[in-house]
Amino acid sequence: MTRALDNDTFLRALLREPVDYTPVWLMRQAGRYLPEYCETRRRAGSFLQLCKNPALACEVTLQPLARYRLDAAILFSDILTVPDAMGLGLYFSEGEGPRFERPLREEDAIRKLRVPDPCGGLRYVMDAVAEIRRALAGSVPLIGFAGSPFTLACYMVEGGPDGEFARIKKMIYDRPDLIHRILSVNAEAVTAYLNAQIDSGAQAAMLFDTWGGCLSEAAYREFSLAYMRRVVGGLIREKDGRRVPSIVFTKGGGAWLEAIAACGCDAVGLDWTVDIGAARRRIGDRVALQGNLDPAALLASPEAIVRETRAVLDAFGPSDTGHVFNLGHGVSRFTPPDHVAALVDAVHEHSRREK
Repeated sequence: MTRALDNDTFLRALLREPVDYTPVWLMRQAGRYLPEYCETRRRAGSFLQLCKNPALACEVTLQPLARYRLDAAILFSDILTVPDAMGLGLYFSEGEGPRFERPLREEDAIRKLRVPDPCGGLRYVMDAVAEIRRALAGSVPLIGFAGSPFTLACYMVEGGPDGEFARIKKMIYDRPDLIHRILSVNAEAVTAYLNAQIDSGAQAAMLFDTWGGCLSEAAYREFSLAYMRRVVGGLIREKDGRRVPSIVFTKGGGAWLEAIAACGCDAVGLDWTVDIGAARRRIGDRVALQGNLDPAALLASPEAIVRETRAVLDAFGPSDTGHVFNLGHGVSRFTPPDHVAALVDAVHEHSRREK
């Protein structure tokens, strides 16, 4: 577990230490755009069974690294494993995405909500982390992750994905005490979950705040950012003699970058609607930045991908540290696999030339 990394560029960039080139990994880098992933998912029987099988989760985590010169692996799992372990009954409907059998609609159920033991009902995740870390054999770092307390609450209250978020927003304004109850339990659960991943072998931790951008500024600070700050503040900061960096990503959070950067994280993830150069000027050298090519660019020609990749690197500006290249959200299932290769190669080649 403690062997030195062959490639620690990703970790050093997050900590704003000198690097020879800009490291790159991709949100949803193991996914349906890869034929080998689709085959493994078919063998698993379902997405949820794939997540809950440590050997198969390890297999798909490593698949993109076999194809591309990526600088980090990310655990293959789902953000909704935590509320599933709380007893809400996660299932996936074809064409509809994740759903809960028992969403939080009644005050009594909300009051009874409890933090799950990450080494109990979520043991399969920790087993997957340990197995992936062994299989990586020190080649690149492993990223652990969780959904933000607010994003989890959106699914838990709505019962599934809902672009309007009517139920949870009504609860925010009518019964903020109930939302704070859910968020407090979620924050404690996410902190314990991420720390268990770190103890099992994850070398960086990322919080996905997918739905925080749907809130007003005041509501974002009270119901999303405050609880992410609580999570980040409770994370293990050092393991095996090395700092464990944290990344916070709020989709649609471009208006609040300064506040996010002040939450205690080591890096702020940017979606594709933010100019990364402007973000760097706003935040300065307080944290590293991660991002932020539009995922749709990967549907274009390889020539366009190279051009747009270089544009992001140039917008960040000359530096030998503080930038991790990524997309502004996950890889689309319709992305041709060779287009990802064009992106990864362009990041490495252009950033080496510029430094």
